[in-house]
This record gives sequence, C-alpha cells and structure tokens, in this order.
Amino acid sequence: MIQNTHKFNKTAPTRTEHDLLGEREVPSASYYGIHTLRAMENFPISGTTIQAYPALIQGLAFVKEACAQANLKLGLLDTKRAHAITRACQEIRAGKLRNQFVVDVIQGGAGTSTNMNANEVIANRALEIMGFERGQYNELHPLEHVNLSQSTNDVYPTALKVALGFEIKRLVEAMEVLRIEFDLKAREFSDVLKMGRTQLQDAVPMTLGQEFSTYAVMLHEDQQRLREAALLIQEINLGATAIGTGINAPADYAPLACEALSILTGMQFITAGNLVEATQDAGAFVQLSGVLKRVAVKLSKVCNDLRLLSSGPRAGLGEINLPPVQAGSSIMPGKVNPVIPEVVNQIAFEVIGNDVTVSFAAEAGQLQLNAFEPIIARNLLNSLIYLRQGCLILAERCVRGITANRDRLDDIVKNSIGIVTALNPYIGYENASMVAREAYATGKGVNEIVLQKGLLTREQLEEILRPENLTRPK
Repeated sequence: MIQNTHKFNKTAPTRTEHDLLGEREVPSASYYGIHTLRAMENFPISGTTIQAYPALIQGLAFVKEACAQANLKLGLLDTKRAHAITRACQEIRAGKLRNQFVVDVIQGGAGTSTNMNANEVIANRALEIMGFERGQYNELHPLEHVNLSQSTNDVYPTALKVALGFEIKRLVEAMEVLRIEFDLKAREFSDVLKMGRTQLQDAVPMTLGQEFSTYAVMLHEDQQRLREAALLIQEINLGATAIGTGINAPADYAPLACEALSILTGMQFITAGNLVEATQDAGAFVQLSGVLKRVAVKLSKVCNDLRLLSSGPRAGLGEINLPPVQAGSSIMPGKVNPVIPEVVNQIAFEVIGNDVTVSFAAEAGQLQLNAFEPIIARNLLNSLIYLRQGCLILAERCVRGITANRDRLDDIVKNSIGIVTALNPYIGYENASMVAREAYATGKGVNEIVLQKGLLTREQLEEILRPENLTRPK
C-alpha cells in the first residue's frame, strides 16, 4: 500500500481551510494551505518535492511578481495587496520559505498542484506582511489575488521556462570551465606525438594535443547549440489563461506581464503570436531535450576515450594518467579506477533516458493542453543539473590533473606499423604494403625495413617522419 510521505504533528495547532471538496485542518505554522495538503496526499510518488528545484521555485516567484505588477497597472489589484505579494515573491526568490514548497515534482493536473502551492505560500506570507494571520484569505486570497488573471496552464510552463533559462546559463558556464581545461591540455600536449586510431586499430600519427583539442571544440559547439535552444524557450504563453483564449484576463494584461517578467529576470521573453498554439505545444521543450541529449552523447564519448587512453597501467593503452581520486577496489590492493569519467558516463545515460521521457510526454498532449509538463520539467531540470555537475567535476577532478606518458607514446609511434602510411607518397602504395607486411611478420620496425631495402635514405626518412610533417597537411 502506498504510504503518504507527508508527516506533521497532529497535536500541533491547526487552522481550518476549505476548497471545492470540503474543509480540512492545516497546520497553523505552515504557509501552504488546503490545496497543497491534498496534493501531498494524492502524489506520494518520487519523494522529491519541488523544493529540490530552486530554479523552478524562483521561476514561480518571478511569474507571480510580474503578474501582480501587471494587475496593479491595470487597476485589478490594489497597491497594498500588490506590494505585499511582490515582497513575498522577492523573499521567495532570495531563498526563503523553500521548505514550504512540498508537493511532489511528479503530479497529475498539468502542474496545478505546484501552482496552488506557490499561490498559498505567497498569499500567507503576504498576509503576514500586511499584518494579518495566515489563512485570513478574506484579506488576501491565494486564487482571487495571487492567481489573478492567471491559470496553471500559462503560469506553470512560463515558470518552467524561466527556470530552464537560469539552468541553461549555468550549464553553459560549467561547460566553459571544462572547455578551458581541455584547451589548456591541448596546448600542454601540443608536442607529444602519438598514434591515432580508427576502429581501435593503429591509423596515422597525430599529437596528443590535437586529440584533446577536439574535446574543447566539441564543447564550444554544444555551447552554441544550447544558446540557440535557449532562444526558443523565451517565447511564453503568459496571459493565455486556460487554453489560450485569454479568458478572465484583460486585453493589455499579456504584454504587461511579459514586459514585467523580462525586466525582473533579465531575459528577453516575448508573448507567443498564437496563445492557443503556445498553450498546447511542447516543441521548445523537445528541442532543448534533444540538445541536452547531444551534449550527453558527446560528453560520454569523451569519457570513453579518457578511460581507454588511461587503461592499464601495464595491460592497457596507458597513454595518459588520470589523477587518482580514491582507492579502486575492496579486494585488489593498488587498483585505481577512472571513477570520474565513469560517473559522467552514467549522467549521460540518465540524460538520454530523460530525453525519451520528454519525447513521450510531449507527444501525449491532447487537444488544447499538455497535461504532462510536470514530468517534462523534472527530466529537463535533472538533465541540466546533472550535466552541469558532471562538467564541473570532470574539469576539476579529472582533466586538470591528466598527465601524458611521453616515453610510452614515443615507443608506440616508433614501433607502429601505421607509420608506413606517411611513406606512401615517397615509396608508393605497393612498397608501403610490403613494408607493413614484413614489419608485422618479423616484428621489425618500419624504419629499419625501409632503410634495409634502400627505399629511402636515413636523412629522407628523418625529414618525412618529423612530427610537424606527420600531423598536418603539406
């Protein structure tokens, strides 16, 4: 049997609140009310409440403050109530009362429970600011005043987009930290010659710096894709109310609320041209999720490379050393594992799975509303948070401390049959193939066989095999 995870002292003082379904006793000390109480009872799903996502709570507070400002300008809300709501929202944005956002992040109702939770917390704090007790809703009501000119169906997706905007910015910044570390390693290893590989087989020479530079470039490209995705979430449906027709909101409300939200957040939000379409469409969330999957896939590939290149220390490639951060085994003394790349791999797996969930949730929308935005919110926010943390720990606890096994890399290049590719233009494909076959059969070095057969002089061979000639076009 599912147990309700919400607990409060039943002997503590309570206040009586009512809703469509009747009356309930709510703890007097709580800032939330009856709607939140019912949601806690209905949705003991993940055990993770929305307070685990501070950006979402900030997004809700920003939206409610912007709406209060718009309602004040339109004369729908008096100055005293508007200022109390604004001050309450500002306190919440600063991190206060976060423990009062107690509904499970996974919920039915298209986010209604989250919106109600915000309305009640803001209302009860605003009542205190005005000098009243919590629950005196005749003075300031969660729905009549805090939710004025609004619906969950425009508040929730707009608050989510505010939250996503903040988290995208943080992820881009974390990716920049990692990009810089890879770029520094690319410069540090610019003179380290090694063998490149295709299909895990020896290919042609390159520098370790070239290998690491690709990781820096990859991150830069994905930062650009994230910035592009961020532009899509700046289109909002605030003012759409229930289904996009704007019922119960004045004609000038949407542009005023949008303008206020842009000023408050520093983001350039725009009101969607067709609010009915914008209320039912989750395309911007799907696009962002796809970009996050792209980041995850490529970041995981990089971690696969780091694990391969550092494999060993004796029986693997052993070309680089990852900094040891913890003992690797409870049974094998001296073993050190690539735990940082491994955890980033797992983050990537989670993000890829999250993208599948977002895709299904977006597809499942019906008619004028997508009821599954809570699971979209959870998965997008988790992906952004996990990727940000993954980039930071990969940069700080792994990439920054990587060293090159220069002697081993030099030996591999000298003994590699793949070096024969560089001789093709000088001795021809047939001779190069013959040299490769003999080197493979006898174990001799390519250089040794070329010199023995008189195909090139030592001076010619040394010139051809200079690192700068091997690793760039002529």
